Amino acid sequence: MKSISTLWRIGGLLTALVPAVAVACSADSGGPEAAGEEDFDGEDDPFLTGKADVAGIKDGSPEACAVLRLASEASLEVLDDDAALYSKAAANIVAARKGADGVLGTHDDNWFKDLAALDAVKWVGPKAFKQLRAYAVAHSEWTCGTVPVQLLAFNDFHGNLKPPSGSTGKITTGPNPATDFVEAGGAEFFATHMKTLKAQNENTLIVTAGDIIGATPLLSALFHDEPTIESMNLLGLDVASVGNHEFDEGVDELLRMKNGGCHPVDGCLDGDDFAGASFEYLAANVVDKATKKTIFPSTTVRSFRGAHVGFIGLTLEGTPLVTAPDGVSGLEFKDEAETINALVPALQKRGVQSIVVLIHEGGAATGLYSECVGVSGPIFEIVKQLDKAVDVVVSGHTNAAHVCEIDGKLITSAAHAGRLITDIDLEIDELTGHVTKAKGQNVIATRTVAKDAEQTALITKYDAVAAPLANKVVASITGDILKTPNAAGESPLGDVIADAQLEATQASNQAVAAFMNPGGIRADLVFAQSSGGEAAGQVTYGEAFTVQPFGNTLVTLTVTGEQIDTMLEQQWSLVGGVEKANTLQVSAGFSYTWDSTKPIGSRIDPATIKIDGVVVDPTKSYRITVNAFIAAGGDGFAVLKSGTNPTPGGLDLDALMGYMAAHTPTAPGPANRITRL
Repeated sequence: MKSISTLWRIGGLLTALVPAVAVACSADSGGPEAAGEEDFDGEDDPFLTGKADVAGIKDGSPEACAVLRLASEASLEVLDDDAALYSKAAANIVAARKGADGVLGTHDDNWFKDLAALDAVKWVGPKAFKQLRAYAVAHSEWTCGTVPVQLLAFNDFHGNLKPPSGSTGKITTGPNPATDFVEAGGAEFFATHMKTLKAQNENTLIVTAGDIIGATPLLSALFHDEPTIESMNLLGLDVASVGNHEFDEGVDELLRMKNGGCHPVDGCLDGDDFAGASFEYLAANVVDKATKKTIFPSTTVRSFRGAHVGFIGLTLEGTPLVTAPDGVSGLEFKDEAETINALVPALQKRGVQSIVVLIHEGGAATGLYSECVGVSGPIFEIVKQLDKAVDVVVSGHTNAAHVCEIDGKLITSAAHAGRLITDIDLEIDELTGHVTKAKGQNVIATRTVAKDAEQTALITKYDAVAAPLANKVVASITGDILKTPNAAGESPLGDVIADAQLEATQASNQAVAAFMNPGGIRADLVFAQSSGGEAAGQVTYGEAFTVQPFGNTLVTLTVTGEQIDTMLEQQWSLVGGVEKANTLQVSAGFSYTWDSTKPIGSRIDPATIKIDGVVVDPTKSYRITVNAFIAAGGDGFAVLKSGTNPTPGGLDLDALMGYMAAHTPTAPGPANRITRL
C-alpha cells in the first residue's frame, strides 16, 4: 500500500483522504501517523535523497543538529509526552538507538547521523520532524554547540601494580637526571591521579595504547595477569588497543583476558572466578588467518551529546619479530597506516568526524616528559601517511614521553609503568562533528597523593597469596645494578645476566659465550629497595622475577664465527625508515668493537670479535647460549634460526638466581666488553 507521503505527491487524492485522516487522528496528538501511515519509508521519498526541505529543516543546519540530538538522546517519555510525537514514532526512535546488545546507555548505542537516517525510522514523517524541531527550538538544552571531551591516556602499564623501582620508577623533570626527578607510578597513586583528572570533565574517557599486561612483575604474572585486568576495571578504563606483550601467552589467553574464566591449566589461583575485562579491546590490524577476521573489533565510537569520537586501535605490524612464535601463531599483522586509512571512511560514513588512533608503536624523544624535542622513530613515519581526518594519535611500545603537534595532529606517549597520564582536551563542534581544538600534557602520577582504596584492597588480596614466594630472599648485591646502557649499548645488569647464562650452560652444554637481548631485561636491581621487609642489599624472588619475567628457556646452539659476525650486525635495523638498535649484552671473555659511522650491516670489523682474547675464526664452530626467543629469530636475529644442535639449558630466571647465589653479594658488571668508535 502506498504511504500518505507518496499519495501527497499524487494530485487529487489528498483531498479525498483528509477527512478520514482527521477523524482517525483525533484520539492521538501524533497526527496522521495514527491512521496507520508509515511515513517517508519509500524509495521515491525525496527527503531520503536530500532534495527536500521538510519542516524547514536541512542537513547541516543548527536546527537539524538539534533535532538529531533530541532524537538520539532524549528518553521515550520526552519524545512521547513532551515533544508530543505519536507513540509509535517515539518508541521506534528509541528502539533504533539500541545497538547490538539491545540495551540503551551502552557504548554500542546508535545515533542518527543525518536527517535521512531519522526519516528511515518507521512512523517518522513530516509531522514528527515539525514536532521535533518545535520542541528542540523551544528547549535550549538541545541546541548544538561545542562539546569539551577529555581523554586520559597511558601506555605500556605492564602490570606495575606496585610502585616500580629504580629508573623505572622515576620521571626526569630537569636537565640533570641524577637530581631532577620525581618518583612516580603504582596503581594506588595512578588511580587517584586518574580520578582527580576525570573529575575535571564529565565527558571523559580513559584509553590506552597497549601492553597493559605481559612482562609484568610477579604480583601480576603469578596469576596470569588477572590482577592487572581487574585493576584496569577498577580504574574505569574504557578502550584499549592491543600491544605485542598481550600475545606473550598466545591469542587464546588474550581472549580469556577479555572474556574471563579460570586459567585452563592453573585454574583460579586466587580462589575465585575471573570475570575478564570490562573495557573494550581493539585490534584493527590483527587478523586470524583461518577466519580472515580481526581478533577484536577494529573501531569503537563514543558519543557526548552530539559529539561522536571514533577510535581505531592497532598494535605494531612487527609484533611477530618481538614475540615468541607460539604467541602469534595463526595471526597476520597488517600495515598500520594502510589499516587506519581504510577505516577512516567507514567511520565518516557513520557520521564520525573526530578520530583518535590508539596504536602500539612508538618512537623516541630527547626532551622532558611533556615536550616534543628530538622526536624520531616509526610512529612519526606512520603519522606522515595518515588521512588528514585523524585528529589524535596515542602511541606506545617504545616507552617514550612526548606531546607533539605535527601536521595538525596531536601525537602523545606517556612513558611506561603507570608513571604518566596524558591529559588530552578536545573541543568538538556538534554541528560539523570536527575537532576544533586539541591540546595535551603529560601529568606525573606522583606518589604524594592519597592511595586509592580500591586498588589497595586489590593489591592486598593478591599480596596475601603471593607473599611467601615473592618475599623469599634469593641473593644479595653490593650496590645498584642497573639496566641503563652506556654509549656502546652495554649495561652492568646486562653483563651480570649474560654471565649467569654462560655459567649455567658452560659445563653442561659446552657454551663459550652467552648473549642477552636488552628487551628481556625489565627492571633494575636496587640496593635500597625492600619489597618484602628484607634488608638493604638483599634480593627477593619477586625482585629477580621483575628483572626477567618472561620465563624463557636457555638454548645453546652451534654457530660459525661468520654467523656470530652476522648476529652482531643484526643488532641494527631500519624500522619505518628509522634506525633501531638492539644491542646484545655479552658474557665475560667476549668482546668486539663497532663503528657508529659505518652503514648498517658493516659496522663491525670481524678482527675485533674475540673470545678470551682470541679472534673468532669465521669458519670455526662455536657453542653459544641465548634465550629461546632470540634463538627463534626474535628481535630480528634471524641468523640464529640457522644454528644447529640446540640444547636446552633451563630457565633464564633460574640461571640468574643461581649465579647470584653463587656470587653473593653480586657486584655490577663492568660494562667494558663492547667498544664503540
